[in-house]
Amino acid sequence: MLLLSSCSATRVAYNNADVFLRWRANSYFDFHGEQSDELDRRIGVFLAWHRSRVLPQYARFAEEAGRRMLRGIKYADLDWGYDVFRAQVREALVAAAAEAAPLLDRLSPEQIAHFERRLADENRKFAREQLQGTVEQRRKRRLKLSLERLEEWFGSLNEAQSDRVRRYNARAPLLGELRDRDRKRRQAELVAMLRARQAGLRLGRWAPAWEDDREADYAAAAREGRAQYYDLLLDLDRSLNPAQREHAAARSREYAATFDSLSRR
Repeated sequence: MLLLSSCSATRVAYNNADVFLRWRANSYFDFHGEQSDELDRRIGVFLAWHRSRVLPQYARFAEEAGRRMLRGIKYADLDWGYDVFRAQVREALVAAAAEAAPLLDRLSPEQIAHFERRLADENRKFAREQLQGTVEQRRKRRLKLSLERLEEWFGSLNEAQSDRVRRYNARAPLLGELRDRDRKRRQAELVAMLRARQAGLRLGRWAPAWEDDREADYAAAAREGRAQYYDLLLDLDRSLNPAQREHAAARSREYAATFDSLSRR
């Protein structure tokens, strides 16, 4: 929920998801001719499923999150939210893989080479945004982003609340290098799958397992980072004034209404 910007932006983005997905797929694989027609059809099938099946789940989740925010959150609520999010993402990835695999198993060697070049571009962009600069500079960028996201949800933070975010930022692990290594490993696995034309056999199991097969040091650092963020949210929750708490609950209700409306189109 903290990743979302505004209800209106979410509505516009979702209603144009077919255009975005088509553009992204073509930028990665350079589809053309009959492949483009099949891509359009498969995107349409997936989005129709997502609108009818997944958006109602998002709406129920956002409504329940607002209720829990009003009465004050506990550690179990954060675990609940994370588990719901993870389950929804996995369900969507399985459905997307079922639509994508037949098309991916017919890629030409040139298209796979094009995909590898695009991945290299993405990795250079990731390095610029996540790995560039000293540790202090990277923590400063993360602090700015953390404060912006939290204030979008809770409204303006007071000095004590902002100081608590700064203390979290100073202690929480920086995961950039571990994420970079994990991304490249997963990318190599996917390219090998495409070259072997095994997407139909393996993609539906591989895609939703992004979190399950991490290297031990990355998995441990991710758990530690999540635990520290949970502690931050619980401390902030205890310090919220009524206006801040209502701000977060109202935002959740707005998202619930947005998701419900989108699901009925």
